[in-house]
Amino acid sequence: MTGRVPPCDPREIGSLFLFEKLTPEQLGRLCAEGRVERFEPGPVYTEGDPATCFYVMIEGTVVLYRRVGGDDVEVSRTSQRGVYSGAMQAYLGDRVPQVYNNSMRVTEPTRFFVLPAQSFADIMQEWFPMAAHLLEGLFFGAKSTQRAIGQRERLLALGSLSAGLTHELNNPAAAAVRATATLRERIAKMRHKLAVIAQGAYAPEVLAGLIDIQERTAERVAKATVLSPLEAADREDELTDWLDDRGIPDAWRLAPTFVQAGLDVDWLEQVAAAVDEEILPSAVGWLNYTVETELLMDEIGDSTTRISHLVDAAKQYSQLDRAPHRVVDVHELLDSTLLMLSGKFGPRITVVKDYDRTLPPVPAYPAELNQVWTNLIDNAVFAIGSTGEDGTLTVRTAREGDRLLVEFRDTGPGVPADVRGRIFDPFFTTKPVGEGTGLGLDISWRIVVNKHHGGLQVESEPGDTRFQVLLPLTDPDPDSDSDPDSGPAEGKSAEETV
Repeated sequence: MTGRVPPCDPREIGSLFLFEKLTPEQLGRLCAEGRVERFEPGPVYTEGDPATCFYVMIEGTVVLYRRVGGDDVEVSRTSQRGVYSGAMQAYLGDRVPQVYNNSMRVTEPTRFFVLPAQSFADIMQEWFPMAAHLLEGLFFGAKSTQRAIGQRERLLALGSLSAGLTHELNNPAAAAVRATATLRERIAKMRHKLAVIAQGAYAPEVLAGLIDIQERTAERVAKATVLSPLEAADREDELTDWLDDRGIPDAWRLAPTFVQAGLDVDWLEQVAAAVDEEILPSAVGWLNYTVETELLMDEIGDSTTRISHLVDAAKQYSQLDRAPHRVVDVHELLDSTLLMLSGKFGPRITVVKDYDRTLPPVPAYPAELNQVWTNLIDNAVFAIGSTGEDGTLTVRTAREGDRLLVEFRDTGPGVPADVRGRIFDPFFTTKPVGEGTGLGLDISWRIVVNKHHGGLQVESEPGDTRFQVLLPLTDPDPDSDSDPDSGPAEGKSAEETV
């Protein structure tokens, strides 16, 4: 709401630092094409509306806001004469969306010099053509550079993930290959042992008893419990003594296998009671092949299951064959990213998951959120590694009002207070030369704030750094499909426009 329109005085306009170098003729043109307006406390313009005017404050107090989720967050408040905001990119024309990048309010009666956007664009091109060209080059050059380096950042992350995934896949694949080769050997020996037993003068009921014992042994292997090292050693000694007492060869080799399968002395006593003494060694050997075969098949099953889980995690991480925007469980995204990056952790980093599983799914672009998780986890791992000591990465989820919190906490050295306000700026990095491009956090900011209408903040002190991602539980703009790389993240520099 505006009050009485005061006259435009070229001398008053010329006293503002923005116009102090202009000639009387130029100041006269400004007053002829612009106007002085007095605004009562309340809104001046709203973020997202067409940018029609350029505002320069003459006197009063202005507050700038950025919309985050469903809230307007204050980013700047000042009473300094000459501060400006509004249609500052009008000189770029229709090459960029001409909308207000923030909302402005005044808290007391405030006077502005108001210049229409088209007049501002014309004056910039006529009075400062070289400056206009330089600003255009800076704007579009920075945008192009950010895109190129952003793509490079993604490729580097993809290469790191591919290396980690290859390493993770190699272990179970190699285990499956080894187990398969050993299994083939054991089955061949089992066939030989069966031929030996079949050639003996064994009654049909004895053979039937052996087959029954074999079946029950296989069932026992499937239900075997894991023993502590001390318990396993004690049981191996008991089984070795039992086998030696009955003259069964290679007792030292058979005992560990039987213990791993969950067999004990009582079980072997049942076997001894079911067969004649002269065929006991053959029966025990036959059961050993059965146990080894079951254990090898379990190993193959575990290895192939591990490979399947890794493939599923890779698909979940990349979001292949899925809609780009959908309702997702953030815990699934976090788990897939942690699994994909597990090769980076090493033995010195402990990962703790502190999830609130009662949280509902949220509307999101899951592939891009996975990129955010990757950047934040990678930074945490680097920070912990820089200490040269063991550390902990804690991933926590919780509910904060109408938003979902995802927090990454590391025990690294922390972010120094003097650079904390700049870490989300493009090309700013605290890593050594060659270790980072300075775009990981900038890209994360764009994805979280610009595309998901959420929030990204940091709290840090030595030994306790927390990056917190806040996501709306409901989609604030279901039709929005904004590009997180579409120009500077205005929310970070809004305070610089005033």
